Amino acid sequence: MTHEILIIGGGLVGVAAAVALKKQGRDVALIEIRPPQTDPDFLNQDWDARIYAISPANRALLQSLDAWPSESRIQGVSRMDVRGDNGGQIEFSAAETNTPFLTYIAENRWLLAALWQQIRALDIPVIQEAAVALQTDIQTASLTLQNGETLNARLIIGADGANSWVRKQSGIQVNETPYGQHGVVANFHTEKDHNGTAFQWFEDGEILACLPLPDHKISMVWSTFTPEKLTSLSPEALAAEVTRKSKNVLGNLQPLSPAFAFNLILRRPESTSAQRIILMGDAAHTIHPLAGQGVNLGFGDVAAFADLSRDAADIGAYQLLRQYTLSRLAPVRTMQTGCDGLFRLFNEKKLPALPLIRNTGLNLVNAAPWMKNRLIRHAMGL
Repeated sequence: MTHEILIIGGGLVGVAAAVALKKQGRDVALIEIRPPQTDPDFLNQDWDARIYAISPANRALLQSLDAWPSESRIQGVSRMDVRGDNGGQIEFSAAETNTPFLTYIAENRWLLAALWQQIRALDIPVIQEAAVALQTDIQTASLTLQNGETLNARLIIGADGANSWVRKQSGIQVNETPYGQHGVVANFHTEKDHNGTAFQWFEDGEILACLPLPDHKISMVWSTFTPEKLTSLSPEALAAEVTRKSKNVLGNLQPLSPAFAFNLILRRPESTSAQRIILMGDAAHTIHPLAGQGVNLGFGDVAAFADLSRDAADIGAYQLLRQYTLSRLAPVRTMQTGCDGLFRLFNEKKLPALPLIRNTGLNLVNAAPWMKNRLIRHAMGL
């Protein structure tokens, strides 16, 4: 069987790429062993602890794909309140950027459902069979499936996650730098109204974020060196610990979902393209979650390639794939370097004067509206 494009990975980035390229008239097929549940009963049963902060630029991308979830499950962030470990503080507001919201908090489950609805509406073939071998030559890429079938394409897109099979098969080496931390996530009901504010605290090298959800709810992301101390707590005890750690700014918290943890690793592949292959999303880069930019970088990959390839006669041509790699290098590395630098700045304990310096820096930036505006608009994709 032959398709113009084969996309491996049915997560947010892979499915967004499939929809975007199909809407351009491309012949696309998606390989995903376990498509997600999208029925209303499943979606409405609770609040997904896995959430994303979607930038205004990527909200516009998803809207252009007819894949923006129901607004009843979206929370706009009108203000960000970031606090250091020694009196430093920086605040961002949507009013300062002349935009309705700085970012939009959305659940993974609902984002996936909206995108997968477009997969079905556009009749994009979904192949629920594992790939076991990948070969390319100057004109064609070939996949061998577990059932023995061979698929041919002009281009293979690897959107199959941080431990990408496509990346390994392509021989692309990756530089991995573990942070020694896990992100622990859970949802809570708040006593006080969050008023659309996202809070973040840097303390003892750890980072706690409380991100607003609709109707007095928040999603917690706690980047910690000792995840077992949090995941071993009862839901009520964890809620009490988060209440304490967040300085009671939202009042007493009540648990809404179990907590789970994931490892935090900075990944920088040597390239995001090979012969007839490109990488997108976590297959192409991972980043510390302190700025909430991981999925935004992935959607940026989709938008960049869709724009570059719009009129391409050969979707897998070397020059096009090289152009894609170069176009994403600066924005991805800039965001990775910025988040990595901020993590290490607040994790440094050997220099006694550093807490004063880094917190003074936060306060100075907070007092410079032009600098704050430039930082937040970059994160917003504007």
